[in-house]
Amino acid sequence: MNAKSLFNPIPLFLIGALSWWPVTSTLAAVPDDLGGRIEAQVNGKPITLPLLKTDIDADVQGDVAQVTVTQTFANPLNQAVHATYLFPLNETAAVNAMTMEVGDERIQAKIQRIETARATFEKAKSEGRSAALLSQHRPNMFTQDIANLMPGLPIKVTLKYAQTVPRLDGGYELVIPLVVGPRYQPQGAGVAPGQPAAPGGVQHWNATTGTSGNATAANSQTAYGQWEVQQLPAYPPVFELNVPEQIDPERVGLVIHVNAGMAITHLESRTHPITTTTPESGRAEVRLSNGRTLDNRDFVLRYTLAGTRTQAGLLAYRDQRGGFFSLLLEPPQIPAAADITPREMVFVLDCSGSMNGLPIDASKAFMRAALRRLRPTDSFRIIRFSDAATEFSAQPLPATPQNIQAGLRYTDGLNGEGGTEMSTGIRQALTPPVPAGALRLVTFLTDGYIGNEAEILALIQANLGAARLYAFGVGTGVNRYLLNEMGRVGRGFTRYMDPTEDQEKVAGELAERLQSPVLTDIQIDWGGMEVSDPSPERIPDLFAGQSLRLQGRYARPGRHEITVHGLVQGRPATLPLQIDLPETSTEGEAVPILWARALIGELHYQLTTGAHQPGHETANTDALKQRITDLGLNFSLVTPWTAFVAVSEQIYNPNPAQTPTLPVPVAQVKGVTALAYGEPAAPLTGGSRGAFTGGGAPEPAAIFGLILVALLLVGFLSPDRLRLKA
Repeated sequence: MNAKSLFNPIPLFLIGALSWWPVTSTLAAVPDDLGGRIEAQVNGKPITLPLLKTDIDADVQGDVAQVTVTQTFANPLNQAVHATYLFPLNETAAVNAMTMEVGDERIQAKIQRIETARATFEKAKSEGRSAALLSQHRPNMFTQDIANLMPGLPIKVTLKYAQTVPRLDGGYELVIPLVVGPRYQPQGAGVAPGQPAAPGGVQHWNATTGTSGNATAANSQTAYGQWEVQQLPAYPPVFELNVPEQIDPERVGLVIHVNAGMAITHLESRTHPITTTTPESGRAEVRLSNGRTLDNRDFVLRYTLAGTRTQAGLLAYRDQRGGFFSLLLEPPQIPAAADITPREMVFVLDCSGSMNGLPIDASKAFMRAALRRLRPTDSFRIIRFSDAATEFSAQPLPATPQNIQAGLRYTDGLNGEGGTEMSTGIRQALTPPVPAGALRLVTFLTDGYIGNEAEILALIQANLGAARLYAFGVGTGVNRYLLNEMGRVGRGFTRYMDPTEDQEKVAGELAERLQSPVLTDIQIDWGGMEVSDPSPERIPDLFAGQSLRLQGRYARPGRHEITVHGLVQGRPATLPLQIDLPETSTEGEAVPILWARALIGELHYQLTTGAHQPGHETANTDALKQRITDLGLNFSLVTPWTAFVAVSEQIYNPNPAQTPTLPVPVAQVKGVTALAYGEPAAPLTGGSRGAFTGGGAPEPAAIFGLILVALLLVGFLSPDRLRLKA
């Protein structure tokens, strides 16, 4: 991802905020388990950044995980700072609780409308109180803001969320994201009304831009705008790129308790070395073999269970709010039949800078496997995109041995460079007419490192027609929210390829899955359950190896018979099921939270795609936004328009007006090169890293501001101060 350099005049408030730093400053005592210190460079001058440790505890009961994330922030300076941390959670996470601990205080966070929560946080900040604000930018991207982080007084924030564990390709897969990759933002995307349209690229934090970017403009009571769901925070400094290479290798601790309810036949993580203990059949405890790890790639745990395969499973819960259920469906087992329908196989490869290196190599491995598996009745196209889209051939080519060899040679010559203008690839793939009598299958290979997800999903929705789109995520820390939604909107599926694994083996496995769905046109006869607010509203097709979760509310407890209707290879099929819905419940408290989160996801899907409910007019965007906000407030869930905020009773910082806000640095995503991060708005290092040299001259006002900042930072650290390993 390449981005044009952007220079804006430095705000006066930032100059004032930095002016408190003394000419000679000493370091504060930091707890041993939080490391030493981390420095970034702004215009060749060092800035010491906040420290962080994260501990994750996941309790998996059946196929529901309750996850606790503990973030401990520390300040290595001898003056107060405000901290901000950009981090990921699972894209389906229902974040429903937060506490903050500072000194001898333990504060339960409150859920509030986003603008109210920000006002509460800013008031606490101005009064010198410690505070924590959790806000959501995407379903898988959050910011934790910390006010008045004092030297020698760490602040601990604990988040709790629930999620389902999907069954995929014969086993269960628990994904715990650990790093937010960079996000390329096309020009003008995510900009609030009345604000200037920034040029495209990755917006980096620096002394000019600060830490929030455009991500503070959302207001739960304003009219909805596309900008609200596309705005992004500025990207923080990155280990190895613009902060020292002395990375703390122990930033994250992780433990997972699995209670599967039946014998676990296989359990593994291909992403991290793990140690497993099995206290009894059906239970396992998973820990990192090295105790802790660097947060530079997502953690993925896969496990399979003994026993017969079920085609449906039910979770239900009822309290004073009513009844809630979660029904899991799996496709029937049928022998594969030869599909004689000609297919137009369209392969779209992300060749932007973020795919350079291992990701593009993995994409090429997939293409070798997929092209060699084409049927004689198929035709194919190959599209690559970065700043723009280009195509291997002007029209679909028959899958002859000669054409396949030519396609392989073309693919082998591709490289990763430039921006991520994904819309060009979507249009190139979907807008040409489909060959007569053929079914179009689009395979999209990308890391998803963009910020205009809503635009892309709406574009797919508008141009898909009768085609199907398969989203293949390539990387160790990809944008799973976007990729999962692409598979959903595209009426296909989503799979992931880790480029650090055996590329040929994984590519071959994934290429085998380019198939037609097993169960289509699914409808549910709910019998006498009196179901309301089901999610998803439109039931997608079921493919071999995947499962489908349906959630909703029920009015009538007791035993009911429901019937699943669908088509199996074009022939009608039914599956009758008997389910028991409780009158009262003593367990299953997560079910209402999971239902509310699923409904929020359904409403958000309608917002981003412009989709309408069957039998209704196109949904009113402001009404959808209001429903999402109400669900967040009523079920204590973080959404784009609701946030958790916690404020201390005690005043810790006697001089809050002169306290700067500094970001917690993130790790460089494993397997991703510096090209993914583009060019910062102003270089963060004084070194010679080519990818971070400015590409344009700053305006005079910006030059003046940079000089002022440099003067203010000249004495930040004495020359003889040693840089310690974090």
